[in-house]
Amino acid sequence: MKKQASFLRRAPQARRGSSGFTLIEVMITVAIIGILAAIAIPSYRDYVLRGQLVDAQNALSTLRANMERYFQDNRDYRSINTTFISPCAAPAAAGSFAISCPTLTATAFTAQAVGSGPTNGFTFTVDQQNTRVTVRAGSGWTQCTTGWTTRKSGC
Repeated sequence: MKKQASFLRRAPQARRGSSGFTLIEVMITVAIIGILAAIAIPSYRDYVLRGQLVDAQNALSTLRANMERYFQDNRDYRSINTTFISPCAAPAAAGSFAISCPTLTATAFTAQAVGSGPTNGFTFTVDQQNTRVTVRAGSGWTQCTTGWTTRKSGC
């Protein structure tokens, strides 16, 4: 009879009122967040950098158009007097890019944008024939010799 009594014992009561997460659940959640961050953060940085590269490209395109208008009016890219000053005489900065005209003659010019800060390592150029070149591209970015680098994979 004692054997039967041991089978009739009550099963232990289930825990009541326990709440929260187990350590394994928390570790799985942290691992998933880490994996997502490892993918998302570099992609976001590249996306932001692509947006900053557009500043230089827009500034060079605008400077080129202004230089062509100036040439039509004066038949010279250089400042010929103090009344009519070439747009290359004092080009403005664009975002983190310094805009300059390293080559400026009567019939030719080259405008250049050199990056600094987050865009350090990028150098874009354009000339009077609208030849666009990425002279240097940032680390991990592909240099484009027939246009401006607009994405990490090149032109």
